Amino acid sequence: MTTTNTQQTTNTQQTTSDLETLRQSLTGELLTGLSESYDAARQLHDFVWDRYPAIIVQAATAEDVAATVRFARTLERPLAVRGGGHSIAGHSMVDGAIVVDLSNMRGVTVDPSTRTAAVQAGATSADLAGAAAAHGLALSTGDTSTVGIGGLTLGGGIGWMVRKYGLAIDNLLGATVVTADGDIVRASAEEHADLFWAIRGGGGNFGIITEFEFRLAEVGSVYGGALVLPATREVIRGFIEYAPKAPDDLTMIAMLMPAPPAPFVPEASVGQLALVVCVCFTGDAAAGDEALAPLRALATPIVDFIGTMPYPAIYELTSEAAKRHGASVRQMFATDLSDSAIDKILEQMQEATSPVSMVQFRGLGGAFARVSSKATAFAHRDKPLFVAVIAIWTDPDDDPAPHRAWTERVWTDLEPFASGVYVNFLENEGDARRREAYGAVTFARLAEVKRRYDPTNMFRFNQNVRPAR
Repeated sequence: MTTTNTQQTTNTQQTTSDLETLRQSLTGELLTGLSESYDAARQLHDFVWDRYPAIIVQAATAEDVAATVRFARTLERPLAVRGGGHSIAGHSMVDGAIVVDLSNMRGVTVDPSTRTAAVQAGATSADLAGAAAAHGLALSTGDTSTVGIGGLTLGGGIGWMVRKYGLAIDNLLGATVVTADGDIVRASAEEHADLFWAIRGGGGNFGIITEFEFRLAEVGSVYGGALVLPATREVIRGFIEYAPKAPDDLTMIAMLMPAPPAPFVPEASVGQLALVVCVCFTGDAAAGDEALAPLRALATPIVDFIGTMPYPAIYELTSEAAKRHGASVRQMFATDLSDSAIDKILEQMQEATSPVSMVQFRGLGGAFARVSSKATAFAHRDKPLFVAVIAIWTDPDDDPAPHRAWTERVWTDLEPFASGVYVNFLENEGDARRREAYGAVTFARLAEVKRRYDPTNMFRFNQNVRPAR
């Protein structure tokens, strides 16, 4: 046997021994390509990402996460993190990497006396909403039921009640973080305050969060549902002008798309271009009707399906989006759109490559805007509008290229109005766009925190902020 072959055999034996030592230390499971559940475990929400990691550690405790980080660090192996698996950029699974899979860590403990919740990082928006609703409480979280609390929160957390209760990070009291050294620390306003600032909007650059502590709001029923309006320039203009200035209780997600085949949509209207306005109002029906009056006055609604419901039922509005699909996304914050841009969007929607593709509009403002841009790593508090182009396809055999090309055509018309981007809606769009998510001052501060907590950039499979030099 040659010296090279002898060394390779020794290295393989050592790696196998290290792997077995790691396996024995875990409360959770360690999966390799030979494991029966490996293929299921590597699936992500977006089926375009078909990745084959070296191992997947399905963690059950913070100690499992810490042991895996130390293992990857010692062997100098790439490390990725999977929470809810909704990463638009596909960062949740990486070929050949060690993946820390948090999806089994879904515990939610609600303390109604303090109106707080301890939420493990693999919990979904539905997990938290259901547990909190049992006590008449809620947190503004993701658009769909399957969105993971971990990734959502680390990027800021624009949710169904963002205008009333702010971002998810605005209600974060503390977090348990596994650092690049494999240490387990508490980050809060009193402990590791710089780290606490950074994880509120700075993404997964600074460690692996295993548990969050949130302040909850008293929310029982909401007045919610769908208002489907004709797709005209006047209606879209009316929405984007009113939504950021509406009463704080009113948060809306408007989707310019073909009317879906939902039970409440008349058959004759299915497939016709419409503005589908999903509504969440955190007050009573009478006040909700008053708040919605300006929208109802824009045009005779095609559908007016709004009523009192428990907060978790809001996820029924986006139940189709909770299913696995392919997606191409471009997003921006904006202060306004011109009439000509709206006209171009309406034209482009006639050429959409999928019946479930859309241009999405959200009004921000309210509580979202009343937090200083310096208080957290979320820098775009002053922006009144959120606009996203989202091409969605449901057949895994579809060629993504036409869908992506359509997204880029619409984006070309919208980009001149862009003023920042939401990090949770970023694809792999390069360093300039990552910097655009934060602005120069916030980005520089994040790089300094990164240097202190992850100087070797171990946590790099994300919208990466490299350590300051």
